[in-house]
Amino acid sequence: MYYIGIDLGTSAVKLLLVDEEGSITSTVSKSYAVEYPRPGWSQQNPADWWEAVTAGARELMAGVDTAQVRAIGTGGQMHGLVALDVAGEVIRPCILWNDGRTDEEVCFLNETIGRERLSELAGNIAFAGFTAPKLLWMRKHEPDNFARIAHIMLPKDYLTFRLTGEFATDYSDASGTLLLDVEHRCWSAEMLEICGVSEAQMPRLMDGAEAVGTLSAAAAQELGLPAGTVVAAGAGDNAAAAVGCGAVAAGSCNISLGTSGTIFIPSDGFRVDAHNALHSFDYVEGRYHLMGCILSAASCSGWFVGDVLKAEGFDAEEAASDPAVATVDLPYFLPYLMGERSPHNDTAARGAFVGMRADTSRAQMVRAVREGVAFAIRDCVEVARSEDIRIERSTLCGGGSKSALMRQTLANVLNIELDLPETEQGPGYGAAMLAMVAAGDAPSVEACVGRIVRTRGSVVPDPQAVAAYEERYQIWRQMYPALKPIYRQMAR
Repeated sequence: MYYIGIDLGTSAVKLLLVDEEGSITSTVSKSYAVEYPRPGWSQQNPADWWEAVTAGARELMAGVDTAQVRAIGTGGQMHGLVALDVAGEVIRPCILWNDGRTDEEVCFLNETIGRERLSELAGNIAFAGFTAPKLLWMRKHEPDNFARIAHIMLPKDYLTFRLTGEFATDYSDASGTLLLDVEHRCWSAEMLEICGVSEAQMPRLMDGAEAVGTLSAAAAQELGLPAGTVVAAGAGDNAAAAVGCGAVAAGSCNISLGTSGTIFIPSDGFRVDAHNALHSFDYVEGRYHLMGCILSAASCSGWFVGDVLKAEGFDAEEAASDPAVATVDLPYFLPYLMGERSPHNDTAARGAFVGMRADTSRAQMVRAVREGVAFAIRDCVEVARSEDIRIERSTLCGGGSKSALMRQTLANVLNIELDLPETEQGPGYGAAMLAMVAAGDAPSVEACVGRIVRTRGSVVPDPQAVAAYEERYQIWRQMYPALKPIYRQMAR
């Protein structure tokens, strides 16, 4: 039997075909465009996602008996606002997770409604990427479109709608809307009222490993798959990636280095940190998790090596950037190319090199970019540690983890061991695992993890480098507070 995992990313959708033993038999990736109508804005046409999925599915199944496909699961980018009218048609392009247009709405929520009240209602404060501020923005700036909304969806759930005709979401993805009462796992009536929407407009809430329904006849024809194939509710990209890496039980941890970077900490009970610097979200099968998210991770190296240096050989640039010992007089990098979410919640933050000298080399700057990403992840880890959460090791996934230097740098900066999953396919693999459970072919997500998730090795921190990076981090962490007032002036 086979299971299809769909990873709806920001720049491409990836489809995986997974057998009952957890082996990936084929993968397909289809890209699509991101629109940037104004500086700091980002949006996409949901029709492009569906077109990519239908084309990818047929390619994925080439030469495979489609009758053997048992179930489909989706994982993907969170927070995006997909607004549909009464006919199920998209009203406007989806406002994406990394869109920064809602600064005014975030201030209204955090300052007028108040951070403490938001935390009581939704377990979180407002961040620019969340869905609730986008609804407020749409109500103010596009009232005609806002009045047409019949269904509010998240990106992966739009795919589920196209697959099944059902309006549903899972708890992990719903947590990132700021419309969910995370602790009690229900839509918050007060948050819906604040945003001017009703529960009737919201999707049905489900566990990620539950079956939403089955593939409709129309979708089956478009995808070339059997009608009646089970479709799981799936999960937000970070939750799906954590499932795929095996970080399900309390005490585990997963770090993902993709376009953005996250640290994902599962727990059996609901909790928030003292300042809501980390996100407090739901997870699968009644669990919760804390999550820190930095908006620019692997994308920082892509930007500097590719866009700025115009270098053709990324690996060569990386290899040349590895002095034996980190010293405090090397340059530093703040990775806030898209503003920052955790722990600063500052849309005005910007990237910066600090400490350049006349003899600063190209290789040192490449290294500084890599270190800056690791330091930003550590900022999130320090919040968790301040809440007496012990993180002694973590799984590691995402495109940025393919760099051996990045892996070692992160292990040294965090001073923890990092386990590398044998099958590292991020959200798509976790989505396929959720599909297995939804189809009844695994008794639970944790049991599925125990059966098919394996590690291929670990990265151990170097004590000498740990000490050197500790000194550098203590200097680096003072830079954002020093630059914060300047960022605000630049944003006027």
